[in-house]
This record gives sequence, C-alpha cells and structure tokens, in this order.
Amino acid sequence: MKILITGGGGFVGARLARTLLARGQLNGRSIRTLVLADQIAPPADLLADARVQGRTGTLLAQCDDLHHEPFDGVFHLASAVSGECELDFDLGMRSNIDSTRALLDALRASGQASGVPARLVFSSSVAVFGPDASVPLAARVADDTLPAPQTSYGVQKLVCEHLVADYTRKAYIDGRAARLMTVTVRPGKPNGAASSFFSGIIREPLAGVLSVCPVDDQVSHPMSSPARAVEGLIAVFEASREAFGGRLALNLPALNVRVCDMLDALEEVAGPKVRALVRFERDARIAGIVANWPAGASAQRAKHLGLAPDGSFTDIIRQYIADCRQRPDAAQTLAGLAG
Repeated sequence: MKILITGGGGFVGARLARTLLARGQLNGRSIRTLVLADQIAPPADLLADARVQGRTGTLLAQCDDLHHEPFDGVFHLASAVSGECELDFDLGMRSNIDSTRALLDALRASGQASGVPARLVFSSSVAVFGPDASVPLAARVADDTLPAPQTSYGVQKLVCEHLVADYTRKAYIDGRAARLMTVTVRPGKPNGAASSFFSGIIREPLAGVLSVCPVDDQVSHPMSSPARAVEGLIAVFEASREAFGGRLALNLPALNVRVCDMLDALEEVAGPKVRALVRFERDARIAGIVANWPAGASAQRAKHLGLAPDGSFTDIIRQYIADCRQRPDAAQTLAGLAG
C-alpha cells in the first residue's frame, strides 16, 4: 500500500506517520511506501525508515508530478493556519484552496489511469462553524449544525469539504472529511494559528516560561489530544462507506473545556507556581477570531465509529508530559514541572 501524507513534516502529520509505521498496515493492507510531502523536511527518525520518502516544497509545486503517481491512500493535512489566513488572504487561498484543488485533480488523473480511485481523508476544522444572524450558533455544534464560518480559514476549509464531496460524487476519489478540534498540547514554538495560545498556556509554564493568554478565562472551546486526533483520522480512513453513512464531513470527538478548566488541570498536574506563569493580556485580534468559534462540539457519527474524546484535560497534559520525556530536550521542555 502506498500512502501520501501532505503536511507530513508537521506535528500532526509526523505523529500520524509514526503511528502508521508502527501499525505496519492500514485498512488491512501492509504499508509499503509512505510519502511525506511538506515545505519542511520530515523528522530524521521518519526518514530513517526505509518505507518513508520525504518530499520538500510547496504542495502546489509538487502536484504536477503527482498526476502520474497512483496512491492507495491520502491524508491531506497541509494547510495555512487560521491566523495566517486572516493576515494574508492570498496565502490562505493559495495554500488551502488552490493546493487542494491541484491535489484532487492529480488524484483524479492518477486514479483514472489506474482504474482505482484513491481514498482521501481531508483534515477539516471546527472553524467551519460560526455565528449567523439567521441561525444562532448552538452551544455545542453537531454533525448536522449549519456551517457558517466567520474567518477566511473556516471558509477555505468548508470550500475544500465541498470539493472533496463533489470529486467523490463523480467517483474521481473516495473522499471523506474529518473536522479536527483544536489539537493541544503542541510542542515547539507558537505557530500562526489563532488557537496557538491553547497550547502555549500549558507548554510554556511547564517549561518554566511565562505565557500570555489573549482571551478571558471563561472562553470555552472543543479540544483534542494529538493521540485522539490521529486515532480519528485513521478511523475515518478505515470506515466503510456504509459505516460512515451520509454526508462526507463529520466532527471528531472533543473535550469541551474553558480556559479556567485548563489552568485548573495544569495546577493539578504541576502545582500553583506553574499555573502562576500564565498572565492574562487581551489581544483584540485573537479574541475576535476566537469569539466566532464554537464554544463546544459533539460528535455522534464519530461515536458510531468507536471514537471518543479524551477523559479529561489532565489526561491531555499528562500525555504531553509523557511525550516530552521521550524526547532529548525533555529536561528543558519540562523545566517548570521539575522546579
């Protein structure tokens, strides 16, 4: 089986790749080749696996070559993130819509040549939901909630959901879209996502570093650990069309928590001194974006696929700590916890 992961050098993409390589199979078939396409090179441990091919460059630039290369499965994770898309409209359109269209056309061509359409999972987002004057936003958005995105990123994700659905209707691909919740805790430095602070207010204090929270502590949002997000992507890929049922886009499970709940969990795990490293300083731009996102989500269709949210936010923090302790820089990453 030959699989492509776009965004395969990123955090979720690399974690997905490691999980697939450890499993050795997907949907009952052995994984022979795993192609990781990204603007950055995949981590060294992945490149050390003989099954892995790393391809570096923009997805848009790589798509011409993909017309002649058949894949059995594709996880399309590559994307410009929310904050970037608000600051640079053209970047978002190019990285999200243009690249997705080019990828779908490449898969259409290669599938028609081989006679077998590739199965594709598109990583959509909870950002497809937003408030609308005619349809109030539900306290928890469900699979059947009307998408009404209020950010360029959310609009681009929704457009791509429809493209995936139409290419599937035409039998060019076998597509499905998994709406990821905000994935936290992410390691490394903050990125351009408006949701980046949801990781920062946990990651930085655990490293003994001050973190600024740009929103009120009562802000609520649906979250997922990296492990549950990857589990969801794989389950959506492996689900039969009959088990998937109905519309091609579904919500992945979420743990609905407030910022204050996150900090309570941080204090429970690491103590009050670590919690005290979080300072509140409102950022009107970030707060405005987050205000147009759902406060919570449900995932009934994902539940039918055997998926469930994390048990608690303390579980998510402990997973992050366990992951960090497996990395060489763990001592620095968890300096605050050690103190």
